[in-house]
Amino acid sequence: MEKVALILNPNAGKRKLVESMDVIKEKLQKAFKDVEVCVTKEAGDGAKIVSDLEGKVDLIIGAGGDGTIYELINAICKLKDRPAFAIIPGGTCNDFSRTIGMNQDPVLAAEQIVEKRMELVDVGKCEKQYFLNFWGIGLISKVSDNMDTQNKQLLGKLSYYISAGQTVFDSEPFQLKVKSDTTSYDGEAMMLLIGNGSYVGGFQSFFPESHVQDGVLDVLIVKQTSLTHLWTWMQSKIQQQFPAEANEDLIYFQAREIEIEATPTQEIDCDGECNFSTPSKIKILPKHLKVLVGDFAAFV
Repeated sequence: MEKVALILNPNAGKRKLVESMDVIKEKLQKAFKDVEVCVTKEAGDGAKIVSDLEGKVDLIIGAGGDGTIYELINAICKLKDRPAFAIIPGGTCNDFSRTIGMNQDPVLAAEQIVEKRMELVDVGKCEKQYFLNFWGIGLISKVSDNMDTQNKQLLGKLSYYISAGQTVFDSEPFQLKVKSDTTSYDGEAMMLLIGNGSYVGGFQSFFPESHVQDGVLDVLIVKQTSLTHLWTWMQSKIQQQFPAEANEDLIYFQAREIEIEATPTQEIDCDGECNFSTPSKIKILPKHLKVLVGDFAAFV
């Protein structure tokens, strides 16, 4: 592993990444022969850089928040010759970086990367996009839409829960049909959440025991009558196990392939990005991506 490209979103993390970049690059250059820093200027630049780098680098490091990582892995995962991937977190929640045990300090994350601890991780896939953390419809997408930018900057990942509190009792149910290789459902729902990683909104709030090497997706269906229970559950932020206080209003299962229909059509939130709508077919791609991980004890 000699050639490395670091793709930097300079606007992430109140420009903290930019301020640390000289130190980060110096640390990387001690471990890798060739290190190039590519700076994005607008959305879509990261994907273009990845395309241009195909077959030319051994490792791509994404330096930015969840939106940056989403764009980069959607470009990398479709390649035939996929380089390894690493993350230097620089956003608000940094969900997947937490899942793989990366230190949330950018400089310390760079120190973890130079240790070159490689793992193969699962990736979620639907028609037009890949995801590392979650795929969701209903309440989860409304939380993202309603998240106040100022709160996000001031309060960080807690802004996710503030938005959830403002949204959870003001949502309408929809008709949901789910078919999978393990379970089917046909009825009203307030939310469908499908997880690959264990973090959503910066906390292990929905699938704390999820693992990105188990070859399955975690699925949670929330019915209308369980909203109060769900909000109490989310407020606790960190769950010891799933399902905690599970009841018939929260349906949980694991599956490898899932078909989804919703009436009315629902906007899809995929790792915090809302670009497509239902219906959808989702599957897990086992050990699809080579990733440099951080704290291995936390990762496993």
